[in-house]
Amino acid sequence: MGLLPARTAVLNYMSTVDEADTQQVMLALKSQYGREKQFTEPLFLEHLMSLECNGYLEQTGYDLDELGNLRIRYKITEDGQSAVEKYVVKEFRH
Repeated sequence: MGLLPARTAVLNYMSTVDEADTQQVMLALKSQYGREKQFTEPLFLEHLMSLECNGYLEQTGYDLDELGNLRIRYKITEDGQSAVEKYVVKEFRH
């Protein structure tokens, strides 16, 4: 079986954790998507922000990491959880 589209994989991962930031999502998905050319922090931040705009995620907070970069944390919403249950086949769910 192939891979989920990256944005769907991000939402699927978010359904398994209380909250996560871009780095945590990328670390969790690196074994599957790490060799993809588009496996970049800006693109994964865009995935998270897009999922937020669509009501599937919400921000839980933000701070600066040890290098002074902005780190935004997100959690899945009820709509996001419903989307995972509706659109992600059971074999892919965590």
